[in-house]
Amino acid sequence: MPGIPITRRAALVALGAFALSSAVAVRSAHAEAGVRIRGIVVDVAPLRAWVGDPTAAWVEQVLPGALAQALAGYMAPGDRSGATLVARIDYIYLAPTSGGTGKHGAFQDTIEGSLILRGPRGGVAAVTPLRAIAFYYPMSVDATLVVEGFQGRVVALAQAFAGWAPRELGL
Repeated sequence: MPGIPITRRAALVALGAFALSSAVAVRSAHAEAGVRIRGIVVDVAPLRAWVGDPTAAWVEQVLPGALAQALAGYMAPGDRSGATLVARIDYIYLAPTSGGTGKHGAFQDTIEGSLILRGPRGGVAAVTPLRAIAFYYPMSVDATLVVEGFQGRVVALAQAFAGWAPRELGL
């Protein structure tokens, strides 16, 4: 009995359709579960080992508030059955400050890390890697206020990271 001939392209399309439908089903399940977050913890130990302070300290100061604002609809501070969100920041890349390659000479800064949801008993419920990008447009004042310029770029990256958190968590 001859089998049904299937091309490699048809197999890849079928596999892609299956993966997409599975991803949509998983994302919907997260949203329906009604995740409640009782607390936010920011872990900058990998970042501190990579670049040190003050960069890691700036992220540690800004990110909890930015995440709380981005996830305000899912926050339940007194809920003992709620999950704890751990934002682990692994890496920050600040582009060189001369000769930007983006639109109007902009630079592309990057932040990478993971969002870890821990259940009420401390078990890991989900780990979601996340990379966010922020654009930096150089100004003439940056030459004299170097530290403030870098701090503003790091704050923008932390806010971009927090802004992507709800979508990446499937909320």
